[in-house]
Amino acid sequence: MDAMQMLGDNEKQARAEHAHTGSWVAGILRSRIAEGQLTPGTRLSEQALANALGVSRNTLREAFTTLAGESIVTRIPNRGVFVASPDADEVREIYNVRRAIEPGAVLWGTLTDNALAHMQRIVDGALAARDRGDIPAMADANQDLHKAIIALTGSHTLEQLMARVLAEMRLVFHAMAAMPDFHSRYVERNIALVALLRDNRRLEAAHDLRDYLDLAESELLAHIAADAH
Repeated sequence: MDAMQMLGDNEKQARAEHAHTGSWVAGILRSRIAEGQLTPGTRLSEQALANALGVSRNTLREAFTTLAGESIVTRIPNRGVFVASPDADEVREIYNVRRAIEPGAVLWGTLTDNALAHMQRIVDGALAARDRGDIPAMADANQDLHKAIIALTGSHTLEQLMARVLAEMRLVFHAMAAMPDFHSRYVERNIALVALLRDNRRLEAAHDLRDYLDLAESELLAHIAADAH
């Protein structure tokens, strides 16, 4: 399936209102990447996307410039624009951001019954996905949980930042697709994290989350290094 076919009905319905904004186009592409629908190396056809979204090519180029600045797409001269494959430095930057904002959300965010119930549904779904060996669903659940953690802050700015981070994370996760144990181990860590939050053990949850992020970064960097040799 190509990039044009990934665009959903909602995006098509909204394009008349937002077609003049590069930020809207960037948001659509970022969401598709975060959801795993556009994978590393996918060529983003300028003409096809402009036609699908009903935008000018200048508007699309503006969106590409935004996403390139976020390391989500890569421009290759004389070849086009492609969904990026994050390198080791980009993985380190992703985890620097995550360590700065996620433990804080756990410590000081608004932890309502509805938020806890939502997170519990996510980890229950992740456990079911693990039991049936569904790696993409485990990755989806992981993304959803960390999005829910940032939502505890009630900050639109942090949610926008996390949307960028999750798009980059999805690209990193593709490198681990051949290692199902990577995802299954974090199912258990996520279940434990939600259990701590349900018990209102926030400080312990924040420390565990920090350790969790350190471990995930280390594993990803080791995998990237091994692939490079």
